[in-house]
Amino acid sequence: MSRKVLLDSNEINIILHRLACQLVERHTSFENTVIIGIQPRGVFLAERILKILQEEYGLHDIKSGQLDITFYRDDFRRGEKPLEANKTRIDFIVEEKSVVFIDDVLYTGRSIRAALTAIQSFGRPKEIELLSLIDRRFSRHLPIQPDYNGRQVDAINEEKVKVSWKENDGEDAVYLIPK
Repeated sequence: MSRKVLLDSNEINIILHRLACQLVERHTSFENTVIIGIQPRGVFLAERILKILQEEYGLHDIKSGQLDITFYRDDFRRGEKPLEANKTRIDFIVEEKSVVFIDDVLYTGRSIRAALTAIQSFGRPKEIELLSLIDRRFSRHLPIQPDYNGRQVDAINEEKVKVSWKENDGEDAVYLIPK
């Protein structure tokens, strides 16, 4: 069995515009809202969403950052090889702000649990929301759901959802890959 295309470049573009529109509906000026991409692959999605917000809605003063959750994960010591951390870049306090976490795939919920712990180093947010491109809704280990969702995918546990970004992989596509 080969990989199956779940979303092509055009479909991803439509979804990104819809997600950006939903964020504007909820947060309007983003005066008290910050956007944080979860390392590594949520950063690509966050940058795309920010670009749409800037170019199409004229919102240029949105605070944004990148959060590495490597050492906050509950499984970081379970692998054979040492994990390599990514960069955290949050140059603002999240105290009393609305935080929107952005990640490409919501699978078990463990990455978001780690992000919830990691963000506390930067203050106590007023609220935290989650935006994901892909929601593997029947694979959750924790009771975490996205507030903004691109597409729900029902994949069995032996299948992997891979999001490819033009900036990193040379194309925009989402694939369902057998393990």
